[in-house]
Amino acid sequence: MVLLYGIKNCDSVRKAVKFLKAHEIPYEFIDFRETPVNEATIRRWLAKSDLKTLLNTRGTTYRTLGLKALDLSDEEKIGWLAKENMLIKRPVLEFEDKVIVGYNESEYQNTLLHI
Repeated sequence: MVLLYGIKNCDSVRKAVKFLKAHEIPYEFIDFRETPVNEATIRRWLAKSDLKTLLNTRGTTYRTLGLKALDLSDEEKIGWLAKENMLIKRPVLEFEDKVIVGYNESEYQNTLLHI
């Protein structure tokens, strides 16, 4: 079962949902706003991804919070991701021993169609 994390009104999340449905891949959707992820989940993702990919530095939340000016350490960034899930690049797909951050159709095809 694929776990799809994100928010309902995100275009990238909608693309991921469309892909999963089109290929009849069962998934469970976890909305960050209804069920925030904690630091343990973020660290689990980071074991299979990296902080640069997971932290959305292009989003409104990052700019609004002024995090760039704070010159945060990696540990502080992880703390912010846990405290403010809207800083997480969306969607996050978790399945088997893999994590895919963001929507990339070719990566989805190469990975998800072979599970």
